[in-house]
Amino acid sequence: MTGIYNYIQEKLKGFYEEREIKSFIKIILKDIFDISLPDVFAGKEINLPEEKRILLKQIIFRLQQYEPLQYILGETEFYGLPFYVNKHTLIPRPETEELVEWILKDTSSHFPYRILDIGTGSGCIAISLARYLPNAIVHACDISGKALETAERNAERNKVRVICEKFDILSVSSDSFKEEFDIIVSNPPYVTKKEKRNMEKNVLEYEPHTALFVPDTDPLLFYREITNLALLKLKRNGSLFFETSSLYGKETVSMIEEKGFKEVILKKDLSGRERMIKAKIQTNI
Repeated sequence: MTGIYNYIQEKLKGFYEEREIKSFIKIILKDIFDISLPDVFAGKEINLPEEKRILLKQIIFRLQQYEPLQYILGETEFYGLPFYVNKHTLIPRPETEELVEWILKDTSSHFPYRILDIGTGSGCIAISLARYLPNAIVHACDISGKALETAERNAERNKVRVICEKFDILSVSSDSFKEEFDIIVSNPPYVTKKEKRNMEKNVLEYEPHTALFVPDTDPLLFYREITNLALLKLKRNGSLFFETSSLYGKETVSMIEEKGFKEVILKKDLSGRERMIKAKIQTNI
């Protein structure tokens, strides 16, 4: 197949912006077909065998249906680590990497923290923390059994131990978890259903809705329940970390403060949006 770069570009034109198409092409050529990009740019003729031609056409067709490339590949990278992803898990975002970075900067790699990641999905937060905090004991929970299976595979892939547990955060009680934690972290659902009209097809039609959406009437639903759990299960001077919607960051801070937390910080991401929260539990709670 001659002009493979131009071929893919032409087939995806009108579906995606040019910058995104170029990103797709680089990934497809390098990661799927092991084709040297310098050879492509130098005009070297690339001859794909028939089975790879068929595969390329299948990939292009799926991209034309706005299926995320990460799902087509079945994997992605997060915080320098490889992760399996599928329709049961959200695709990890750069903003979540910033949340992990904040936690790591706030902790000591030598301390034996006990950490709980709520709504773990692919396990990207829990596994990254387990990898870079080798003395930590990391728990990961999710309501989806399929997501937990993926998280367990990812833990094995990255050679870390993460304790995966099925748990519904909307059913919090004093019996939830036997352990107490030094850190509770979550990137919970926070997109209101009225925001659907502004979402891209590749997110709306493919990523799991249970991990995305909250009722329009209660956008802080999961933040409130996780905060309630933190009141029960965070150790004295423990920390609560959230990734949050830029639309409801201040409201989330107010809710957390009303429940008695202190040192509540609302932090901006690299794009300047208020997307992360840290809070300390009061010692007298």
